[in-house]
Amino acid sequence: MKILYFSRDYTPHDHRFLAALAESGHEVGYLRLEDGGLGREDRPVPAGVEQLSWAGGRAPFEWAALPRLTVSLRKVVRSFRPDVIHAGPIQSAAFLVALAGFSRKLVSVSWGYDLLMDAPRSAWMRFVTRYTLRRSAAFLGDCETIRNLAISYGMNPERIVTFPWGVDLAHFTPAPKAAESAFTLLSTRGWAPIYGVDVLARAFVRFARRHPEARLVMLGNGPLAADLRRIFLRGGVMEQVTFPGLVGYADLPRFYRMADLYLSASHSDGSSISLLEAMACGLPVLVSDIPGNREWVTPGENGWWFRDGDVEDLEARLEDARAARQRLPEMGRAARRLAESRADWRKNFPKLFEAYRWVVE
Repeated sequence: MKILYFSRDYTPHDHRFLAALAESGHEVGYLRLEDGGLGREDRPVPAGVEQLSWAGGRAPFEWAALPRLTVSLRKVVRSFRPDVIHAGPIQSAAFLVALAGFSRKLVSVSWGYDLLMDAPRSAWMRFVTRYTLRRSAAFLGDCETIRNLAISYGMNPERIVTFPWGVDLAHFTPAPKAAESAFTLLSTRGWAPIYGVDVLARAFVRFARRHPEARLVMLGNGPLAADLRRIFLRGGVMEQVTFPGLVGYADLPRFYRMADLYLSASHSDGSSISLLEAMACGLPVLVSDIPGNREWVTPGENGWWFRDGDVEDLEARLEDARAARQRLPEMGRAARRLAESRADWRKNFPKLFEAYRWVVE
């Protein structure tokens, strides 16, 4: 089978897909829509993947470039002659494939935020979403929330494959944790409004003032950097917060293993990869009560929910977690078991070939 993999940028998720496709024995071509600095993937494109040259991939995507990119995409597809075009997010890479006239080959892939956040943003984005999904030969989503949204925008429910992307369970593994007096919380989400890091920061200030042993490790960076530091400084807890910066894929497990609890205040998520990474490392979780998280977290079993955007409720759940500190290792083991049963990348990945077969057959 000849597969054209067309994605917005080059992230760790793209690397995983490309590596698995290359290892599957199929011929794989790769198109990158933009160089927008969206990911932090520093590994080269996997061996066996042909990087195709075209008009895109050199700068951030702009709607004004649509005609030029569409013409260039047609030339690439006619030259490469793929059996399947695996394309996402919906309103960028997948839309371009539909617009270029290759609907019969199109497997549209949701990245979660495209349906949860981008589609409702404007009438134009709703039109682009409907246009793409109604012309997709198949659709891949990572949870039931995404599946239902795709159907609401016109995707044929009989042409949907749902599977969590999952994580590499051999890379993200638990490790014994030394007994420490510090109560360490970990955030790995980007410092952007959609991830609710401001809510997390305000809740931590309230919590840390009462508990000097509390520590917060905030990986990443983003547009809210100045706001976050201001919150911690004014709250008088800056000495209890660590900012390691952007951390590469190879080093991520070390941070999960050093923490007592994973935090995410994201306002929108499908099956969050960072959530699955934390659980695979045997880390209990405290996350916002949104549909994607409810599919993975059972309160009191492998973590807790708090009301989305509610600083006081997050603070209260932090108190619950601290009070249950003796049970956290047991909850972490439950999280690992769930990851093993539902979030194993190597077991889940082959499901996408079901969508490919619909196209080829």
